Amino acid sequence: MLRDGVVMAALVRLISSSGLSDMWQIELLDEMPAAQRPAPFTSQWRTFGSRPAALEWLGIPEPDTGTAG
Repeated sequence: MLRDGVVMAALVRLISSSGLSDMWQIELLDEMPAAQRPAPFTSQWRTFGSRPAALEWLGIPEPDTGTAG
């Protein structure tokens, strides 16, 4: 996530001891008080059940991975 040209947050796929999971987490890179967090953050991180859900929360459209026909 960029804000004013500065990277503020990262989207990462969670990994368990058994391998990749379907869980994704968005986390702010720097600790900051709640009043200073950029919208839509209400905590330092948030977990999602899918990558598209995480991107939607950030307001980022899912890239089209289909092929033009």
